[in-house]
Amino acid sequence: MAKSHRTIAQSFAAGRGIGLIPFLPAGYPNLDVTAQTLQAVDAAGAAAIEIGFPFSDPIADGPTIQQSFTAALANKVKVSDIFVMIRQSAPLISAPLIGMLSYSIVYRYGTGNFFSDARSAGLSALIIPDLPPPEANQICRQIQETGLDTILLIAPTTTPARRAEIAAMCSGFVYYLSVSGITGERDALPADLAGNVRQLRGLTDRPICVGFGISKPSHLAALSGIADGAIVGSAIVKRMTDLATSPPAQIAAAIGDYCRSLIL
Repeated sequence: MAKSHRTIAQSFAAGRGIGLIPFLPAGYPNLDVTAQTLQAVDAAGAAAIEIGFPFSDPIADGPTIQQSFTAALANKVKVSDIFVMIRQSAPLISAPLIGMLSYSIVYRYGTGNFFSDARSAGLSALIIPDLPPPEANQICRQIQETGLDTILLIAPTTTPARRAEIAAMCSGFVYYLSVSGITGERDALPADLAGNVRQLRGLTDRPICVGFGISKPSHLAALSGIADGAIVGSAIVKRMTDLATSPPAQIAAAIGDYCRSLIL
């Protein structure tokens, strides 16, 4: 029986606690693993699931995620293949699915066609990290008109005026980068994180989710009461790499168990 997707707003409604957003690189180590892991992390209680579309020149992804994208591209994973996998998986999943990808992928596919196909496949929102304002204004409107939510990134170095501009374009949640630079596991979260998230609260009523460096239950505990969600990417991909030659069901189960261990 097909499940009904929660909206992003429903996933981060008041009182739900800190929500976990796992990041999965589409097609790594293959699309069967991606499909099974989507179901596993959904069953583990993910608030939303981020699906990365492989790209040869990632904007802010660290070496762990870059390697996964390189491997997926070497296996000839195409956008159309990813859409088929999402379309088949979406009826089995309750959490909203979020696509993260470079604008060059959207542009080559055709913006209108990409947004329409993303929506019909079962995505709920898009993150396009290399499309900053003011260039993002028109594209965000087009995405929202298709029925998808928009999620944009704000860094610690983003100026207050630009933070307000970016937050205004977010219809899903605001993606706050815990640190400037690239993704990767870290021991501790930065001291200025809480203050920066509080400042963002004054700019938007959208949920605020924190990414970059989150990998431990203690990180989610530290974010509880500060942010609405925590995005975990490199730590998941590292575990997938360690198990890359294992059967898809074993990889999916391990990632599901890991996600379950993170959720408060």
